Amino acid sequence: MSIKIINFILVVLVALVLSLCLGHKSVYAQVDTSFSPANSGTPEKVKVNNIFIIGNEKTKKSIILRELDFTTDYYYDWDTFIEIIQADQKKIYNLRLFTEVEITPLLTGEDEAEVVITVKERWYILPSIIFQLADRNFAEWWTNQGRDFSRVNFGLRLSHNNVAGRNEKLRFAGQLGFTKALDIQYSKPYIDKKQKHGLAVQFTFYNNKTLAIKSENNRQVFYTSPEENVLRKNIAAAIRYTYRRSFYNFHFVTLAFNHTWINPSVLEENPNYFQHGSNTLRYLYLTYTFRHDRRDNVAYATDGELLVLSATKYGVFYTKELDEIEVNLTANKYFKINDKFHFNTGLTANWFLSETQPYTLVRGIGYNPNFIRGYELNVIEGQQLYVHKNSFRWKFFDYDFDISRTVPLDQFSTIPIRLYLSANFDHGFVKDRNEILANARLTNKYLFGYGLGIDLVGFYDAVLRFEYSLNNTGGGNFFFNFKTPF
Repeated sequence: MSIKIINFILVVLVALVLSLCLGHKSVYAQVDTSFSPANSGTPEKVKVNNIFIIGNEKTKKSIILRELDFTTDYYYDWDTFIEIIQADQKKIYNLRLFTEVEITPLLTGEDEAEVVITVKERWYILPSIIFQLADRNFAEWWTNQGRDFSRVNFGLRLSHNNVAGRNEKLRFAGQLGFTKALDIQYSKPYIDKKQKHGLAVQFTFYNNKTLAIKSENNRQVFYTSPEENVLRKNIAAAIRYTYRRSFYNFHFVTLAFNHTWINPSVLEENPNYFQHGSNTLRYLYLTYTFRHDRRDNVAYATDGELLVLSATKYGVFYTKELDEIEVNLTANKYFKINDKFHFNTGLTANWFLSETQPYTLVRGIGYNPNFIRGYELNVIEGQQLYVHKNSFRWKFFDYDFDISRTVPLDQFSTIPIRLYLSANFDHGFVKDRNEILANARLTNKYLFGYGLGIDLVGFYDAVLRFEYSLNNTGGGNFFFNFKTPF
């Protein structure tokens, strides 16, 4: 047995000991269902007279009321009413404006009730230091790039996640290091009184002195000019319209412009980098996206489903430099067996209609979010890809650490920690119509990977994953990631 596997098993055993010693406590506030049908005095139907909201010092009441599927002065079957407020609690929490949400129905008569919604607001203005790897994942940087600290991005990010209390988001990021970048985003979820229509705008600029110009042997090939000149400059601007007709269904239409310049030396290394012979690529693109999102927690789901379907037309009105269509599908289902165990399964697919694409649009397994665990060190590029990911998880530790004596701020007074042991199996396929010999080892072949992992879900829904995975070519390694796999 390898040292890496032994170390991983020791981590699991230590976590289990902590779980037994510290006990368990639920992170999420629960809906108060003490007036359940099993208890005496519970009405068959109930009418809500008033809705009270407590704790929303910044957030407007209308933002919370928008998520409610019940209203006042209307009679509901009691069992149905409890199901509604349980679902509404999840919707309010998924606004990501609150660390805790609790909905409590209080009977005031034989068939009448008051509803109290108690929330604990997050800290909305979040300055943070950017210190992140420029590579696809931690394993790519650690193994393929030799832990090179010059491949690190650093800078300052400032986010306001609840401008004017209306769930508007304003984000600014200035970045130096491997990729110099400037990113400004503003989104307003509702621009109308009925709260169905929204708008967002974004401006992005970045440049690179080291650039991935192609792949060989299913690994990225990077190029740096001898003079260390800037190799790529990119400017992009976008506007997005959002329509939310129902609680769980969203429609997005994005119109954007992209302008990319590359140093002529890049074309000497890869003449097909842009395909049309020039060192500039300019195009307008239009994307339509449908999103059905009924997850219990958007950061780390254990129940519900997610469906995303999008189609993008690259080259609108002007197609001389690029004329392409891309279609994407994501379909995830989350099965909650009980409070401790759940099973997640998800399918992602991507199609390009043309035979080849500019390298800036190349997709494949290994590029987020399309990956197979066990193949984190590889990129498998092509025009069509299919990935099916599966995880069976056991929550063995769930505790809120109270640090209010040390940190008096209410938004940071508790640190929730949840640990999951996961058994994973992913498989997929990439179709490369060009059958490039340098990458033939993994393209146009059935691939799968499997292994065990520990997922840590912590403060403000931060996710850390520690996994040991193997693949069907005989490779195995320990992998570390910062996001949920699906």
